[in-house]
Amino acid sequence: MTSKQPVQNPSASGTAVISTPTPIKDSPAVERALNRSKIYLLVSWSLLYPEDDEFLDYVQCGEFVEDGRAAVEALEKALDGIDGDRAKQKLNALKKQFDQLEKLVASECVNWHLTDLQSEHRRVFSNVITLDCPPYETLFGNDHVFAQSHVMGDIAGFYKAFGVELSKDIHERLDHLSVEFEFMHFLAYKESYSRCHDGTDKTQIVVEAQKKFVKNHIGRWVPLFCRMLVKKADSGLFKLVADLTADWMDFEAAFLGVTPQPYSETDYRPATFNAPEGQTYECGAQDQGNELSLLLNETGAQDFMEQGEKNKNKEEGGPVGTA
Repeated sequence: MTSKQPVQNPSASGTAVISTPTPIKDSPAVERALNRSKIYLLVSWSLLYPEDDEFLDYVQCGEFVEDGRAAVEALEKALDGIDGDRAKQKLNALKKQFDQLEKLVASECVNWHLTDLQSEHRRVFSNVITLDCPPYETLFGNDHVFAQSHVMGDIAGFYKAFGVELSKDIHERLDHLSVEFEFMHFLAYKESYSRCHDGTDKTQIVVEAQKKFVKNHIGRWVPLFCRMLVKKADSGLFKLVADLTADWMDFEAAFLGVTPQPYSETDYRPATFNAPEGQTYECGAQDQGNELSLLLNETGAQDFMEQGEKNKNKEEGGPVGTA
């Protein structure tokens, strides 16, 4: 990455001398992070209920496919020389998915109005939590409300550790696929920034967080969700989004070098999430400055959150305990 405009410095003779910008160390790694961030954002946006024309306009003008295809091609180039053959193979599948999306937009979506996109979203996901393909992590592999609470707390701990919280404009839970993918978008973007401005230690924290979140969260439930979504949608935009998302999960597992234990159909136990009485889960507004401790904690983010609550109670002179 270099600046688009060269910096000009006057020399002693009065003529302009072009200075060469210092190249960023390991710029392919920065490009990999940026383009991974982009694809996570595209998928995240595509799964939210469309409140206005913004996403539909983005799809109809061709920029959704154009941006996705450009990100895949840039990833392919940036994988050269890092023993990324397995990940590269997964990118070929993603290219085909964007080709299919381009055909669908040209033949069908180009004539849609906002109400058409909203109707299609309701057809697939309904107005309430659909049990055919629920886009919520805690409905997978957690047949008891307390197991769901633990998973929700772990997700919230990841968000809190990196100082992010759910926007009030997004009327979704912390475990919605769109929210979790936007968190990965944020982490990948943060990695690109860290590689440019921070040291190795901080960069490694962000990389390890991505690996853990894929291995312990989205890498486990999203593949099954995609299969369910393909079956429910049958055809159309969200069927192609499901195929794209499934291939993207395959790429991410290969690229990050993690091996999630994905849920199977027998692991799907759709118990509705209800938080224990008097207890809520939400993202923290501030970074607790303890990212490394969180990521190295073998029991996960929940311990991080509980310890923070203990410290808070001590400072306030109140009773110390766990929820």
